Amino acid sequence: MTRNRLILIAAAGSALLLAMAFGFQYLGGLPPCALCLWQRWPHAAAVLVGGLALAVPGALLPLFGAAAAAATGGIGVYHAGVERGWWEGPATCSGGGDVGDLSVEELTAQIMEAPVVACDEVAWAFAGLSMAEWNAVLSFALVAIWIAAALRAWRD
Repeated sequence: MTRNRLILIAAAGSALLLAMAFGFQYLGGLPPCALCLWQRWPHAAAVLVGGLALAVPGALLPLFGAAAAAATGGIGVYHAGVERGWWEGPATCSGGGDVGDLSVEELTAQIMEAPVVACDEVAWAFAGLSMAEWNAVLSFALVAIWIAAALRAWRD
């Protein structure tokens, strides 16, 4: 398979995962938590890198695409660990944090400013995997495609 075809597949994969995330949000009524939003940015970067990589020859941009896909995959693994209770997530989306020294007014303000969606709850799952876990699995598959594109560039 050619370098450009591999780039198209990898960038389209990230675009599809982004589209699915927005579909779950706007069509399915599942608002994203903070970690869900963090996972979107590297996919957007991978799509942009894909467009650039089609215009610029070489292996460097496909490696950037691989790094973007690996970043969102890593965030997905982190998010999955938070969902499964393996480790704590950010206090801003898991309800953690020390409130012992806060006044009533400060605590009320913190509650009112807290996000509605918790990162440590699975909003949707398929085949035993949450959205974060599916993002991780599929993103690491995209890493392999990006690396294949870079290797193809080096061989050609």
